[in-house]
Amino acid sequence: MHDIAIIGAGIGGLTTALALHAAGLRCTVFESVNELRPLGVGINLLPHSVRVLAGLELEAKLAATAIETAALSYYNKFGQLIWTEPRGRGAGYAFPQFSIHRGELQMLLFHEVIARLGPQAVQTQHALVRFEERPDAVTLHFVDAAGQARPPIEARAVIAADGIHSVVRKAFYPDEGAPRFSGLMLWRGSIEGEPFLGGRTMFQAGHLKQKFVCYPISRELADQGRARINWIAELAVSGETPARQDWSRRVDASVFREPFAGWRFDWLDIPALIDRTEAIFEYPMADRDPLPRWTHGRITLLGDAAHPMYPIGSNGASQAILDVEAMVEALKASGFGRTTADPTSAFERYEAARREATAQIVLGNRKGGPDEVMRLAEERAPQGFAHVHDVIPQAELEAISARYKQLAGFSREQVNR
Repeated sequence: MHDIAIIGAGIGGLTTALALHAAGLRCTVFESVNELRPLGVGINLLPHSVRVLAGLELEAKLAATAIETAALSYYNKFGQLIWTEPRGRGAGYAFPQFSIHRGELQMLLFHEVIARLGPQAVQTQHALVRFEERPDAVTLHFVDAAGQARPPIEARAVIAADGIHSVVRKAFYPDEGAPRFSGLMLWRGSIEGEPFLGGRTMFQAGHLKQKFVCYPISRELADQGRARINWIAELAVSGETPARQDWSRRVDASVFREPFAGWRFDWLDIPALIDRTEAIFEYPMADRDPLPRWTHGRITLLGDAAHPMYPIGSNGASQAILDVEAMVEALKASGFGRTTADPTSAFERYEAARREATAQIVLGNRKGGPDEVMRLAEERAPQGFAHVHDVIPQAELEAISARYKQLAGFSREQVNR
């Protein structure tokens, strides 16, 4: 009998394993793939999530591979500056903001789990297909990579961190259907190049129907005077949610390049960056509606399984990590593993702390989140401006930034407290 089974060895699942272990709770992670490999593209870890990872003694290892983000800047489609602000320690936070390759972060967490919990802590080739709840346990049924059934696993508690296509979530909400498509498609790539805007800046340019996001993600290359540039091109498209097998497919730049053909700015030639990128992958921007309930007895949801959100405001991975913190605090407070073998009250306390908070971020991101400044610039000055304050007052820009930080839980006062 396993105490806690974690479904999914992504960022949320692996961080959960490390945090549970640090709290003296036993767990095993079950992952569908044959072998974990450093796949994906860049992501950002905001200071509130770095605070949690620092508590797990990971800050130094993150700093060794990631870029400590110094600034976030917004531009219009002509490359005119709308808003810029310092980030992380440069903004007075007690913890940095990191820009990092998602695969490198996942492998860092994976190796830490193996080192701290042992080689059997992550069981690959375990794709969950169904489960049965009993009063005292949950029986989990898995198949391997060939589709052959594995011996059932029993656990006293199950944490489903199995992503936007969660098997566990679908079992509880079978009529939910496909993820909700935003009407925006993302094309993502990364390439080695020259540093831009000081080498530690994340920038976004354009507006809500055409946007380019770019930031460096490699400390190793930065130390050599170079940059691993992670970029995302975004366009409004027609159609329904693409089939799951079409997510993250490799495409040619000709699919989306033309609308960006004139985007040559003083600090970066975007068409040239696109043309030099060898591997480009296509993703739909999608989320799901907030749920009325995450916890069902001994089973609960975490991360993208619970609250998938648009990649706006750099919040997806960070919110999963905050889920982990609330989850472990609730389990410790309940006495699970010491005075009780029933996690239900702890899961309900965790959900009470996180469900409404994340629902508000999901809904806020649908309205553009902090990217609202680009929408206003496009609406009020579609041909550009002499100075941004002619179209958007400084106080309005500051309010948009502050409002989103408060919503997402990473105002400086919240994090430093």
